[in-house]
Amino acid sequence: CYLFLCLGDCQLHAACGIQKCTTDFVSFTSHLNVALEDFDLEFCKALRAYSACTYRNSKVCRGNLVYHSAVLGISDLMTQRNCTKDGPTSSTNPEMTHDPCSYSGHTEAGEHQGGEKTPPPTYLFCGLFGDPHLRTFEDHFQTCKVEGAWPLIDNNYLSVQVTNVPVVPGSSATATNKITIIFKSYQDCTDQKVYQAVTDDLPAAFVDGTTSGGDGSTRTLHIVERVSGKYVEMHARHIGTTVYVRQLGHYLTLAIRMPQELAMAYEESQDLQLCVSGCPSGERIDRSGHLPLPVVAKLPAQGGAAHPRSLYTLETATAKCHEKMLVKDIYFHSCVFDLLTTGDANFTAAAHSALQDVEALHPRKEHWHIFPRSQGGAVGRDSKFCVRLGFVCLIVIAFL
Repeated sequence: CYLFLCLGDCQLHAACGIQKCTTDFVSFTSHLNVALEDFDLEFCKALRAYSACTYRNSKVCRGNLVYHSAVLGISDLMTQRNCTKDGPTSSTNPEMTHDPCSYSGHTEAGEHQGGEKTPPPTYLFCGLFGDPHLRTFEDHFQTCKVEGAWPLIDNNYLSVQVTNVPVVPGSSATATNKITIIFKSYQDCTDQKVYQAVTDDLPAAFVDGTTSGGDGSTRTLHIVERVSGKYVEMHARHIGTTVYVRQLGHYLTLAIRMPQELAMAYEESQDLQLCVSGCPSGERIDRSGHLPLPVVAKLPAQGGAAHPRSLYTLETATAKCHEKMLVKDIYFHSCVFDLLTTGDANFTAAAHSALQDVEALHPRKEHWHIFPRSQGGAVGRDSKFCVRLGFVCLIVIAFL
């Protein structure tokens, strides 16, 4: 719509390099992901490079409306992202310079090889919370016993092991009370770093007392404490990975986002990974991921004493979970299941936080919510379900 400007001043517009400035900015930012910790840092570097490029072209572009729009846009974005005017900038030759300690940098390098663009990397999500409930890299949802120590992830870059202990005597229900995470050494980017959390000890540092790995100025790997003793995040820029660890009540939860190509980089001997293949069939409590809402009947109390888990009925458990979660997806159903199984209201917060972690880390919004289905593939009606109450397994009817 500005072609008339060229009628008397074509040479001026030919000399204006605003299009090259904009193209470089797109190259600097196209690989960035807003969910990653270093997004603001890299975006501000790109904005400063963009600003410097427009400054170099200020004289030859002074009559170009696109140029003036770009200058105003850069100023607005720098204000929105709290970018300082002074600081590091992205390379003026993005095709040649890449950060070897940034996974996104490796992706960008792949885009420029042979002049062909490759698709952006695919990220996977895995989470563990509650009874425990597992969401695998393939978005399969399972409820498992898995008592003792089990590997969630064990590949060439990262190992995550959880330890689960019984929650209620006489029940197969377990929950996580220990998490060990090993970020393996990687080139010159970081030495091996080990993080360990146990119930009532959720540190904001690795076991060696440090809070980061790699060069101090770039912080290839670092820990961020969000809530003291209750919630920490680990950001590994060199492998594009983010890990959340929380303590809710007496137990721990974990959520992780990792590039698919790295998550699947493991040897044949590392085949036991719950995030990759799910729980072994002998450890599964659910039926193919199906957790219908149970209607719990009153059981005769042993020795005349009321069982502590009888404090919640289906109605009160449903109301309690509905306070935190409005959508009746599998996280809601897991919340009700855990309340009826354990009587511990902290499991409500665990299910709610697990869903929040999904919304923060899962790359595909349309997959955030998983809805339980019956074995026939539809939402279950009149489906039988075994509720674990003490030493009794009661067959009940679920009406959804």
